[in-house]
Amino acid sequence: MTRNLLKNPSGEEKLEFWELTENGGSQWKVEDMPGDCGHDFCIDGVAKYFVTSFELCLKKQLIDLLEEGFSDQQLEAQPAITVEDWYCGRTDCGCNYQISVCLLDENHEVIQEFKPTPVILDPEFDDCSWKQVCREGKMNALNIQRLILK
Repeated sequence: MTRNLLKNPSGEEKLEFWELTENGGSQWKVEDMPGDCGHDFCIDGVAKYFVTSFELCLKKQLIDLLEEGFSDQQLEAQPAITVEDWYCGRTDCGCNYQISVCLLDENHEVIQEFKPTPVILDPEFDDCSWKQVCREGKMNALNIQRLILK
């Protein structure tokens, strides 16, 4: 079962399906490509993207793997999972990018976490083009039923 489990991954439906946990400054917004980042996205069909403000903005989405059609047997086999996201900075100011993906059990307890070091983007030293963060691997824990992407 290879598919994107996120609902509304690029903002085509504004902020629908996302819980805003921090919404500082001018708050979360959705812009049309290329918007203020100044770069078209490298994958055809992506026309919108999430933008943040000059203060901390965080969002999250909970994915229930059973509701998404995975069986208990599939989850017990510890299937492979790919975490992928794209980010870019603006050409007129710096920014920070961070991502965290947690694998949760039925009680919402964290079993495993993917949390790379936050990235600091400075337009003075960066071309502000789209960059990818990707992690592939097996779920190496039993009883995983949910994912949370922050």
